[in-house]
Amino acid sequence: MDSIVVDVHTHNYSENWLNLLREHGKPRYEVKQVAGGREAIHHDGAAFNTIFPAFFDFDARVKAMNEHGVDICVVSLAAPSVYWGTPEISLKAAQAMNNDFAAAQTAHPDRIRWFATLPWQHPELAKPELERALKLGASGVLVLANVGEKSLTDPLFAPTWRAIDDHALPVLIHPTAPPAVHGLDMQKYMLIVPIGFMFDTTLALGRMIYDGFFDRYTKLKIIGAHGGGALPFLISRFDRCHEKIDSARATISKRPSTYMGRLFLDSVVYSREALQMAINCVGEDNVLYGSDFPHNISDMGGILARVNELPGSVRHKVRGNNAERIFNLNL
Repeated sequence: MDSIVVDVHTHNYSENWLNLLREHGKPRYEVKQVAGGREAIHHDGAAFNTIFPAFFDFDARVKAMNEHGVDICVVSLAAPSVYWGTPEISLKAAQAMNNDFAAAQTAHPDRIRWFATLPWQHPELAKPELERALKLGASGVLVLANVGEKSLTDPLFAPTWRAIDDHALPVLIHPTAPPAVHGLDMQKYMLIVPIGFMFDTTLALGRMIYDGFFDRYTKLKIIGAHGGGALPFLISRFDRCHEKIDSARATISKRPSTYMGRLFLDSVVYSREALQMAINCVGEDNVLYGSDFPHNISDMGGILARVNELPGSVRHKVRGNNAERIFNLNL
């Protein structure tokens, strides 16, 4: 019998959230048309998330899951999350998403789980909303790889991280537009998607490793989106720098690669070689299936086909057994 398939990287929006973004996201975030006639969310004038009807349709999501053999998905709100507007608007947007996700789980109890959305930039609001979301049924938390261009290791976020660690929750680190989009010339070719996102995730995870984050928070489970960006390719370089550069040893005494057993990566990569590199980096017990549905470069079936090509027990672990364990799905 085949193992269960759990998709841990997949997104939904809500009309309530999008309307709040349209009204309060400026000047940094705007919703405007792009080539082809669809609307996209723009960051500092650069498009990075095209909006499709499937973002708002859980019935269409379940239909796609049935077509591709996905049993459960853990949905999340991705960039730009709710890191805009006043504290009241940010909280209102987070509550709207969490309420909608909870309703979707109620409507599809055997198919839908969800990551809580939090107003991270307002820690006095983030912790109460975390507790409320958990009571509604959240299975974990999503945070973008930078919060209003602040690093995830900024002391501002320590109370929220401590609360998440106390609950031993999975946390999906998902990229957004990296800081200084204009300076990096990313307006052209929608470069935020192929390069900027990967840079954002890699920088966030690298900083967490060197900063001693995994020594401070020992119970939570960090999931690096898109196979951890460039981390699997660079982890040996991290070790070399730790060995040779004093400042790279300022906080941690262990080599960066020793923390890979604490890190989870998803399978949202687009080649067998990249998937195998992720497995080699963190181990077969720490890679999770994800599709990035319904973004225009998502590939629910293709990514699952590559996972299904993995040998024996590795295949079953990545398809869903690892996710069952870290999300305590008890299926």
